[in-house]
Amino acid sequence: MSTTVAARRSPRPGLLLLVLVAGWLGLGVATAGPASAHAELVSTDPGESARLDEVPAQVTLRFTEGVSLGAGYARVLGDDGARVDTGAATVEGDTVTVPLRGDLPDASYVVTYRVVSADSHPISGAFAFVVGDGELADAGAVATDPDADPFVAAALPAARSLGFAGEAVGLGVPAFLLLCWPAGWASRRMRLLTTAGLLTVAGAAVLTFLLQGPYAAGAGLGSLLDPTLVGATGSSSFGLTTLGRGALALVLAALLVPLWRRAAPPQSQEAAGLAVLGGGVVLTTAAVGHPVAGSLPVFATAVTAVHVAAMVLWLGGLAALLAGLVRPGVEAGELAAALPRWSRVASGAVAALVVTGVVQSVREVGSPAALVSTTYGWVLLAKLALVLLLLAAAGVSRVWVQQHLGVTRARPGGRRRVTAHAFAAAAAGPSGAEEGPVVEAARARAAVQARGAVEDVAPLRRSVLVEAAVAAVVLVLSAVLVGTPPARATIAEPVDVTLPLESAAGESGSVQLSIDPARAGANTLHLYLFDDDGQLAQPADLRVTLTEPEQEIGPLDVDLEPAGPGHWVADGMSIPGAGTWTAAVTVRLDEFTATTASTDFPVR
Repeated sequence: MSTTVAARRSPRPGLLLLVLVAGWLGLGVATAGPASAHAELVSTDPGESARLDEVPAQVTLRFTEGVSLGAGYARVLGDDGARVDTGAATVEGDTVTVPLRGDLPDASYVVTYRVVSADSHPISGAFAFVVGDGELADAGAVATDPDADPFVAAALPAARSLGFAGEAVGLGVPAFLLLCWPAGWASRRMRLLTTAGLLTVAGAAVLTFLLQGPYAAGAGLGSLLDPTLVGATGSSSFGLTTLGRGALALVLAALLVPLWRRAAPPQSQEAAGLAVLGGGVVLTTAAVGHPVAGSLPVFATAVTAVHVAAMVLWLGGLAALLAGLVRPGVEAGELAAALPRWSRVASGAVAALVVTGVVQSVREVGSPAALVSTTYGWVLLAKLALVLLLLAAAGVSRVWVQQHLGVTRARPGGRRRVTAHAFAAAAAGPSGAEEGPVVEAARARAAVQARGAVEDVAPLRRSVLVEAAVAAVVLVLSAVLVGTPPARATIAEPVDVTLPLESAAGESGSVQLSIDPARAGANTLHLYLFDDDGQLAQPADLRVTLTEPEQEIGPLDVDLEPAGPGHWVADGMSIPGAGTWTAAVTVRLDEFTATTASTDFPVR
């Protein structure tokens, strides 16, 4: 609830959200770097479907970001499914190396892998290569990669949701008491709510830790306590950070015990200690998943930490309002003392959520096209829609507060709303101006209101309940986003480029290339050829080839079909695998003159 009861106008977070989203849609991908926050295989040696003269000493796989084997594997199998590697696969940064035995015959071999990316998600796949003149094996038939167990896949986001909810309550409630409602430290409800929230954080952290092993290995719930999987998770940064979050939550719960017994706000040093521990819980929440992978991990982690802290302040305040302040028979003076402070805190939290949310979206989505064509994008849109609904409910709460805790006094040029609490403060201070009967009557009504109870608190409670219910769904969607590959990592970006044709005598015309969707597998290529005057041209001969230098694939000739004057099409053009490919065009204008052009493009 972003309730405004002060005399001056507050910022409108909903308008800010719309402005920022519109700006992001306008900028698109221009402000975002090329790196993605989810590992992808970009090259292998030997390459996919490669035909070699002799068995290599090792197989290497290179990804877009650092990976680990963890609970996964990297193996090389013969065409009968038996392992032919030495069993000593190693990882160095973004490269996995699998040594092979030295006594292998000419045959077809299948490489199968399941590694864990820096954002804790498993990446798996398989490909084949052949040594000698034999037939290439079917990688899918030889290597069967286990899918994620459906119960594990559902339990992991559920555990994250519990952890987020626990943080909102366990950290947000004491923050609300410290910043807005000091008298609440004597409330038994606040003590129980905070303790339950912090214990939930610790329990969710342990559950997430245990589920990560089966999730990475593609195993079921029966392997939850498998020592190998637990050890693999425990040796990873994800596992250590997750357990650290649970430990910090337990320490914070223990330090709060004497404060609850004292039923009084903490002293400055105590408050600083609680803030440091709470900040540690927030930071360990931000330091896993998508923020730590891809480009600018330190910046992304800092932005996510601010996002989590703002979420904690806003949703924790809602929980404290429902459990403590917004109840039948509440004293108007008590509300008038807490709600103005809460208004400022909530408005700042909402603004921080909006700004950091847009920054995260630009990094993880990258372009408006990815927003509406990927699972991550659609889930993010649903989350944004719910945030707008939250802001609408906050507006209803603000109106209630103005009607029940505010009075009207005359001012030159109009009227404005001020709070009963503000009138009480004004009455206590000196005043050098004469006060008319309208102001005196207003102060009298304010005094009566402050002494009495607010009878009709039900509408405020309903609006706060709506906020809390919608916020619970937002937390679930946030947990789903954490486990979903970012849109930038899953969307393929078609190639559409115009290149100058170069020869020994200089530039001579241009060629326009379009490759869609620039994915591994079947693609469609359109080629338009223009002369020096920009007119469609018809050459004596035309050739297009594809090459992947790092994987030593190609040049592969592309079969072109005429589609009109100066226009050729290759429908179903095959790109064997992911990587950075080069499309080269050679145009022979006559018997003596040839021009060339080339462009590099990523294939996902």
